[in-house]
Amino acid sequence: MFKKILIANRGEIACRVIKTARKMGIATVAVYSEADKDALHVDLADEAVCIGPAASKESYLVMDKIIAACKQTGAEAVHPGYGFLSENAEFSRRLEEEGIKFIGPKHYSVAKMGDKIESKKLAIEAKVNTIPGYNDAIAGPDEAVKIAQGIGYPVMIKASAGGGGKGLRVAYNDAEAHEGFSSCVNEARNSFGDDRVFIEKYVLEPRHIEIQVLGDSHGNYVYLNERDCSIQRRHQKVIEEAPSPFVDAEMRKAMGEQAVALARAVNYESAGTVEFVVSGATKEFYFLEMNTRLQVEHPVTELITGLDLVEQMIRVAYGEKLPITQADVGINGWSMECRINAEDPFRGFLPSTGRLVKFQPPAEIPGQVRVDTGVYDGGEISMFYDSMIAKLIVHGATREQAISRMRDALNGFVIRGISSNIPFQAALMQHPRFQSGIFDTSFIAKEYPKGFDASMVPHDDPALLVSVAAYVYRAYTDRSASISGQLQGHERIVGDHWMVVRLNKEGNEHHPVTARPIPGGYHVEYNGESYEILSDWKLGESLFSGTCNGEEFTLQVERHKTKYSLFHWGTRADFMVMSARAAELLALMPEKPAPDLSKFLLSPMPGLLREIAVQVGQDVKAGEKLAVIEAMKMENILKAEQDCKVKKISAAVGESLSVDQIIIEFE
Repeated sequence: MFKKILIANRGEIACRVIKTARKMGIATVAVYSEADKDALHVDLADEAVCIGPAASKESYLVMDKIIAACKQTGAEAVHPGYGFLSENAEFSRRLEEEGIKFIGPKHYSVAKMGDKIESKKLAIEAKVNTIPGYNDAIAGPDEAVKIAQGIGYPVMIKASAGGGGKGLRVAYNDAEAHEGFSSCVNEARNSFGDDRVFIEKYVLEPRHIEIQVLGDSHGNYVYLNERDCSIQRRHQKVIEEAPSPFVDAEMRKAMGEQAVALARAVNYESAGTVEFVVSGATKEFYFLEMNTRLQVEHPVTELITGLDLVEQMIRVAYGEKLPITQADVGINGWSMECRINAEDPFRGFLPSTGRLVKFQPPAEIPGQVRVDTGVYDGGEISMFYDSMIAKLIVHGATREQAISRMRDALNGFVIRGISSNIPFQAALMQHPRFQSGIFDTSFIAKEYPKGFDASMVPHDDPALLVSVAAYVYRAYTDRSASISGQLQGHERIVGDHWMVVRLNKEGNEHHPVTARPIPGGYHVEYNGESYEILSDWKLGESLFSGTCNGEEFTLQVERHKTKYSLFHWGTRADFMVMSARAAELLALMPEKPAPDLSKFLLSPMPGLLREIAVQVGQDVKAGEKLAVIEAMKMENILKAEQDCKVKKISAAVGESLSVDQIIIEFE
């Protein structure tokens, strides 16, 4: 076996590969950019080599630097992870020429299947079902519009070297095709160094089903069932699960056999994924693309098959045979993965960067809960790379049990300092359509057409939140009364009777409660009902676990002087606890109006200002493009919300913007 391998990647996937290599007794080398010098993968690896500045095109995408790091450290093989150079045929070929093993398919397989245009042509030759479209690179936006008109809207514009939702747009008309083509070209050039784009028919009501395949250098192939990746936002996967609630045994066999036929056609050696779009109405499936690398969502396949896919990739690269045949592949239970991203779901999912003031993932339980991450408590989420903080993966005997475990795990995932999409993930887990298993890739767009806000996750047991708020307040006041020199007799002055005030945008809610100490917790009376809350929670802890009338629960608590924030099942509830008289006075206090910012275009996120699309004095119509910001490898187009006239441009193209920085001022 290899003695030492280099991981040509960063973040979560680099840490994931290091863990398996360590289990196999293989030494590891990390590479890192200047922005990643304190990253977790650098700390976990046995050796680390700096390969350049923060920008990917000056570090993680530079083949010469990675090959030099291999020679410097004596690494015999390279695992590329996903993204960056993982699907770059030239990189695979260069390594082979240098006598360094590429832990992935051979360069000719990458060239044929990693190229979305060529792979579709090969799929047609291999008699694999394909989507109608234009399979050659397109010269410009005007040509893209003509091609789209010929195919018929809606169409999907895709980067040939794309992946991860980058370099991909859906267009429903000429204007969207023209604009989408330009954005796809720019994203593809910046992310993959290849700006070729093609167009194909967009299948309505589609499900995104992918087949995991494994092949070795001895001609052996297996498919490891399917993953359902239909829950997507802006064509980026949000939740993945295996198996699919939509796929039956007959469809699984048909899709699996086509996936293997495609892999066999290019002598594929390693782990790869063949993606299909499936009609929810007819169950017809069409080849989308083949990802010649490890997928982000590979853990759900690992949990239902018992195979370590990274280990299999390493063994195949070393020349070993696959240890299983198709007859050995089974399905054990159900697995789900939530991608925990650094984005604010309450502000249109805008990227959120900065310091992780607190990062406390739920405890890992073998066979039940797994966390794959590349960050740590106190670490930093950078604007230079993608937004993933962690992957939360659960396994259960049934889909219902997997959903229940995911809900509990999300409740116990503490992230502070930046925003995350955990509230949105929690909302999805309890959505009736998701729970039914009847959905398609438009699920999020249809169910949340105007975005996501707190009202979309109403708590089904508000009494629990009110009772815990009273518990927490009483625990703090009891401690204050016991501290030497503090005001004594708080029970005589305040008593057991309080008003829990929930602070809402629409107006505060007032909830009279009593809270009395009992062994192991507090007895709370609210709205004519009794709630016995028992917990070993300590003051200042973020996680509050205990029982309410014998039922177990876990939620999160945050104290802000006189206010308390509770987080549970995707709901954030802000409370103050006070006397009834104080609550009356609070209701009489006037609200301070928010400042009028309608005359400014503010940067909604930290990022790089790529384009200013208007000039001073220009009249702009509602919906017209104003500026383009690049953040976390994605282009974000800012458009005018109403008709206006440009008075002043306050930021320069190429400038690094902070949140709420003024870009344009209007008359």
